[in-house]
Amino acid sequence: MQKFLVIQTAFIGDVVLATGLLEKLHSCYADAHIDILVRNGNEALFNNHPYINEVLVWQKKTQKYKHLLQTLKKIRSKNYDVVINAQRFAATGFLTAFSNAKLTIGFDKNPFSFLFTQKIQHHFSNNISNAIHEVERNHSLIASFTDENFSKPKLYPSKADYASVEVYKQQPYIVIAPTSVWFTKQFPADKWIAFINTLPSLYNIYLIGAPSDKLACDAIQQSATHPNVTNLAGQLQFLQSAALQQDAVMNYVNDSAPMHFASAVNAPTTAIYCSTLPSFGYGPLSDTSYIIEVEEKLACRPCGIHGKKACPLGHYNCANKIRNEQLLSSLH
Repeated sequence: MQKFLVIQTAFIGDVVLATGLLEKLHSCYADAHIDILVRNGNEALFNNHPYINEVLVWQKKTQKYKHLLQTLKKIRSKNYDVVINAQRFAATGFLTAFSNAKLTIGFDKNPFSFLFTQKIQHHFSNNISNAIHEVERNHSLIASFTDENFSKPKLYPSKADYASVEVYKQQPYIVIAPTSVWFTKQFPADKWIAFINTLPSLYNIYLIGAPSDKLACDAIQQSATHPNVTNLAGQLQFLQSAALQQDAVMNYVNDSAPMHFASAVNAPTTAIYCSTLPSFGYGPLSDTSYIIEVEEKLACRPCGIHGKKACPLGHYNCANKIRNEQLLSSLH
């Protein structure tokens, strides 16, 4: 029996996208022992996951380097055949290089890649003509011993997760995840409110997000005139949110983790891109998905690979010039 470890200790959206690796490994090595290493806080994504043997957790927020060494000790004790590192940062490169695994694989941009058994070129582009998705980039790490076809990410809400949100599914509904960690990835609150107010009253509108998003969602709910807006921010666990998204008429999301949740349960998705571009490789993967972005070509867009805390030019036209009709066009 082969033993695999997949490493992805970045933010939750990155971890969701890395689940494509788990799907492909299982499809090619059905009897394999597959573990995953994530940062503390993201382990709940894998509750009841059918293909995961163990979730290893790096306590990244407190005593980071002490826990890093403890994590390395645990990894070495597992005697993995293959360690697959989906990140490009030194800490996880250190864990990979010194894992004692027979085969260590990671991207060439990782500072420790010179110690890996295999280092794979990391391709990143903002040009739509040669862009590839993050799941394709991840798949390149294992293509040599699987096949050329990547697997989509997938989450596995339990029966209890579905039961916990069943009460919200009694009539047609729309899910909106209005916030983001980064300001310039976030469709403005006033534009969300204007959009919600134009939605037919037959729909229930559910706002989702982390506990830290509750106040922002409260403000949207209180300012909206739509009669059926419910703020669920902070009330749902990761897999419960995905279970709710799965049966929505449509999920409206920013370029952020809830988009990847929707992809991982093949839920209909409308993804709104403000300062970032879909061609960076983090777009929606659901069978029914739409991308909304400013129609005017802006010289300042993108203003960076990641989001920013504020618009560098102060006008935020990449968001403010998106029309309400664009959002409505994906609702059939």
